[in-house]
Amino acid sequence: MPSVTLPVAARRVPCELCPLRAMPQFRPFTPEELRFVAGFKRGELVAESGATVVTEGSHTAQMFTLLSGWAFRFKTLEDGRRQILNYCLPGDLIGLQGSIMGEMEHSVEALSTAVLCVFQRDRLDEIYRNHPGLGFDVTWLAAREERMLDEHLLSVGQRRAIERAAYLIAFLHQRAIAVGLGDSGKPLHIPISQQHVADTLGLSIVHTNKTLRRLVDQGLITWHDRACQVLEAERLMDVAGWHGLPEAQRPLI
Repeated sequence: MPSVTLPVAARRVPCELCPLRAMPQFRPFTPEELRFVAGFKRGELVAESGATVVTEGSHTAQMFTLLSGWAFRFKTLEDGRRQILNYCLPGDLIGLQGSIMGEMEHSVEALSTAVLCVFQRDRLDEIYRNHPGLGFDVTWLAAREERMLDEHLLSVGQRRAIERAAYLIAFLHQRAIAVGLGDSGKPLHIPISQQHVADTLGLSIVHTNKTLRRLVDQGLITWHDRACQVLEAERLMDVAGWHGLPEAQRPLI
């Protein structure tokens, strides 16, 4: 059974040496902000692929920043049917909803082996009270999540099946490239299965298989065992009728 390793007290990756913080796509901290976040961080958590990081209905005392790996947010019906809401990539904030609402209304599962920075949510008020720049960052991240969910809802509600699939894969590909996952010189493999795609797009697994096959036949993607590789990103976006995410420097907590 996939496992979650409990947070370690020591900061394995000091905030001052965080590899994400060195990337130009993340806004730099002031020295004071960096000192606060370094003290705000309680440790790191390692989750294997398939492990549940946050559970719907739980009252977690922690929130997280994904340091490496992939995860996804989802909700389930009583009969077990699942709707994937969004995907989490390095730099994304997880668990803010529980910090504000008191109870998580969705779950988060690791899509690959993931490392998460752990923060105690009871210090969140300090950010807004003493560090307005960081408070704006938290608000920005929440607004960005809402913007992505708007686009996802539009896709599920109005795009045809092949447009939905093209949009989802192009969206994940662009987000991965934006956080440097395609910089190693190796092919970028998006670690999703056809079931993940079906649960995101609201399609049956049979319909999903046929739809993805059409994208493969058009030379836009290749499909591996539980992974997808984009071959023609611009053409994939054209099929989706999607113009991509705006490129701007973003916050990192």
